[in-house]
Amino acid sequence: VPQGGFHCPLPLTASLFLSLLSESSFLLGNAQIVDWPVVYSNDGFCKLSGYHRADVMQKSSTCSFMYGELTDKKTIEKVRQTFDNYESNCFEILLYKKNRTPVWFYMQIAPIRNEHEKVVLFLCTFKDITLFKQPIEDDSTKGWTKFARLTRALTNSRSVLQQLTPMNKAEVVHKHSRLAEVLQLGSDILPQYKQEAPKTPPHIILHYCAFKTTWDWVILILTFYTAIMVPYNVSFKTKQNNIAWLVLDSVVDVIFLVDIVLNFHTTFVGPGGEVISDPKLIRMNYLKTWFVIDLLSCLPYDIINAFENVDEGISSLFSSLKVVRLLRLGRVARKLDHYLEYGAAVLVLLVCVFGLVAHWLACIWYSIGDYEVIDELTNTIKTDSWLYQLALSIGTPYRYNSSGSGQWEGGPSKDSLYISSLYFTMTSLTTIGFGNIAPTTDGEKIFSVAMMMVGSLLYATIFGNVTTIFQQMYANTNRYHEMLNNVRDFLKLYQVPKGLSERVMDYIVSTWSMSKGIDTEKV
Repeated sequence: VPQGGFHCPLPLTASLFLSLLSESSFLLGNAQIVDWPVVYSNDGFCKLSGYHRADVMQKSSTCSFMYGELTDKKTIEKVRQTFDNYESNCFEILLYKKNRTPVWFYMQIAPIRNEHEKVVLFLCTFKDITLFKQPIEDDSTKGWTKFARLTRALTNSRSVLQQLTPMNKAEVVHKHSRLAEVLQLGSDILPQYKQEAPKTPPHIILHYCAFKTTWDWVILILTFYTAIMVPYNVSFKTKQNNIAWLVLDSVVDVIFLVDIVLNFHTTFVGPGGEVISDPKLIRMNYLKTWFVIDLLSCLPYDIINAFENVDEGISSLFSSLKVVRLLRLGRVARKLDHYLEYGAAVLVLLVCVFGLVAHWLACIWYSIGDYEVIDELTNTIKTDSWLYQLALSIGTPYRYNSSGSGQWEGGPSKDSLYISSLYFTMTSLTTIGFGNIAPTTDGEKIFSVAMMMVGSLLYATIFGNVTTIFQQMYANTNRYHEMLNNVRDFLKLYQVPKGLSERVMDYIVSTWSMSKGIDTEKV
């Protein structure tokens, strides 16, 4: 777009711009290529024609792909001549939707010129005027009465009444003032490149509205909370007898349940880039994708485990099912993808991922030790287990209660066990490994080998990204100093006078401070 805005060769172009600013249907075609291919179509045209945006792109702007047996040949020729002669004109033409339903359109064509008076684009707008034409008699309506065909035309053209409803005076004045602002192309008026806001039923929420964005962040934070607490509760078999934790986890479950309800009423982006607001399609899409995972993740496992009379096997099963909640992290990855262009955000994210993986591995490491430390068949303790060695080293050994329950008691506290497990996984993942906590049984050794393989990949990935981030952070600084050194060498080589040299250096430094090293001409 030239700095002076669009050049309007005819008064019709201004009216076209007004309709473009409103919820009209339009195409933009390239006027410099044979057959004038479509380079953009808005949501209104996609809804009006039934075609996806991907289907329309690179098709002819004359809409020849929508011609049919009832399309008037003379009108087709006039449209072609309008494009050939780079003229502005309007037509009433019968076109066919993607499902081959014939519709009468009021088609307006206007060329858009650049600053050299050369036509570079064609703007084509469309309005459905089927309501004001004689009912169309095609194969599907043969044998119908005239009244029946008229009824179908009225039913299919409800949106026409909204498009052609006259605006009040205040709205007209506002539209003209907005047009003037757009033609100036001020930075405060340029719209963001995003989907047009579609008309949705009252109970449907747009997926990018402020409420849904805030709600997604709440779900994201609770998902991180779940990713930390679920493995800990499953591994350490903590019964939520603490009322405060039980209430908190119940509130989280209720919020996840509300999220399921909201997802049944939230729009999504279809394969063609259009916003889907049809309730039936939304429900089918959600049922096919995230519904099962979300449902399993919001069941109240903690309340079930809180009852003392629950069978131990059933309790363990419900505790294990809580791990399904970790699949919600896939949503987190998609949400954080927008922030991966920022170096600091990537750095923080990598550190969080490293800590989260270490936390998960610590929970698995403790579970292996807890499973192997006591032989349930012989009711004896394995002295080579890392839990037994840890209990001896910190002075809290396991004791056999022969007078009471006949079970092994004592040992380190859960806090001490978790800290020790996390300490071991951190030292292993960072390839340090002090050796004061070491695997001794076969199960512990197998897990340690797997953890070292994962740790080496994770370690290399994180530190490789950190190196790249710091290189990017200092790239502009290095380029700045390299440029200064080159200029100094040039001034010395050609013996430029001192006064001029100082002015040159001042110019370079001040220009860099304003442009931050950006090549404005290239941009």
